Amino acid sequence: MQKPLLFFLCLLITATSFSQSPKTKQPNIIFLLVDDMGYGECGFTGGKEIATPQIDKLANGGTILQNHYVQPVCSPTRAALLTGRYPTHTGVYNVVTPGAKWGMPLAERTLADALRAAGYSTNITGKWHLGESDKAYQPNARGFDHQYGFYYGNIDYFTHQRDNLPDWYRDGVPLKEEGYSTHLIAREACKIIENKDPKKPLFLYVPFNGIHSPYQVPDVYMKPYPNLTGDRQKLAGMLAAVDEAIGQIIASLDKAGIRDNTLIIFSSDNGAPPPGINTPLRDFKATIYEGGIRGAAFVNWPGHIPSGKTITEPMHTVDWYPTLVHLAGGNLQQTLPLDGLDVWPMITQSKPSPHDAILMLSTHGPKEAAIRMGNWKLIALGADENATLPKPNSKVALKYETLALFDLANDPGETKNLASQFPERAAAMRKKLAEMLKGAAPLGGGDTADEK
Repeated sequence: MQKPLLFFLCLLITATSFSQSPKTKQPNIIFLLVDDMGYGECGFTGGKEIATPQIDKLANGGTILQNHYVQPVCSPTRAALLTGRYPTHTGVYNVVTPGAKWGMPLAERTLADALRAAGYSTNITGKWHLGESDKAYQPNARGFDHQYGFYYGNIDYFTHQRDNLPDWYRDGVPLKEEGYSTHLIAREACKIIENKDPKKPLFLYVPFNGIHSPYQVPDVYMKPYPNLTGDRQKLAGMLAAVDEAIGQIIASLDKAGIRDNTLIIFSSDNGAPPPGINTPLRDFKATIYEGGIRGAAFVNWPGHIPSGKTITEPMHTVDWYPTLVHLAGGNLQQTLPLDGLDVWPMITQSKPSPHDAILMLSTHGPKEAAIRMGNWKLIALGADENATLPKPNSKVALKYETLALFDLANDPGETKNLASQFPERAAAMRKKLAEMLKGAAPLGGGDTADEK
């Protein structure tokens, strides 16, 4: 055989291995979501203060997603992930608070619903945060075979209480357990993996409450960080505990002999609030600057996803729904249309992003929104032209009136407003944003239990 032909065949075989057809063996899917973790905390995104060896090993052995967008706070990211739809369609712009009579709309088909229909065992261990006032909103009614953990955020890591009320459940039944919540979440995840039904592929969603406040961690995790103080030292210990937990989950995959057929996705749910670090991005959680909405993320699947690679093409967490359902051989035919697009060719074959525009929404709903098109990002007023943009938390002093335009390729820190220099580009992006906001669900949450 001639060498050029042999070389061509090798390339073809390699490309085929990275673009495995969904009709082949269904992969196990593990989605690791870290709460309030800053973009600049882990080693794989440039962090130097906190040791994250387990996370970094996975990231470097897989493909880093440099422009992976999420929502600026907890519940909206979770709703977008599990429905494949922007908050403009679910109405989940802000957090579901304890006692709230609303949740992720019951008409929404979830990722767990779709994967269970494709033959998967579906499991969640960790934080739900999408409604619990009625059992219809709880995980076991939203496609999950098994639930373990808590319904709201900001719980005490040791007592598992929020506002002196217990918030810890297994399959919707209140549960009293002792232990640090990060340890318990990891223990349950490992048990699920090691007791997996060999006849079913596994979907395991692990939304840690680490490293969200309150800043609490066993002292042993803070000892490696004597140069840090206060909440920053506690945060470092909390992330170290999450890193250890992820290492335990990987060890369980090895023990169960299923590591090679397991796709692992890692992401933060939003940017960090102080004392977290989002360097080199601007601002913090709850804003639509990059520091609030770009999640540190990667994918890892030995032999199927390239290792040591970084993708700069933009995507949004809504994209995981169609990507994973397609990969699992599931059915994407449904009543409610998806905003997410299949990014598997982008991840495995270096194809461009399937999006011409990505929508970014604040907790104030359509009044404050942003759009990314290519490397350009526009922050603008939404439906209400009399509204004002949120004031930045960062030290960068910029004054905005109706919009700001940034070239993220050259200015990821969003320090230079180029709207006046490129008025035609700003106008075109503003028009596209208005189109994407048309018919947006009103601010105020999803449906209520009375509406089900």
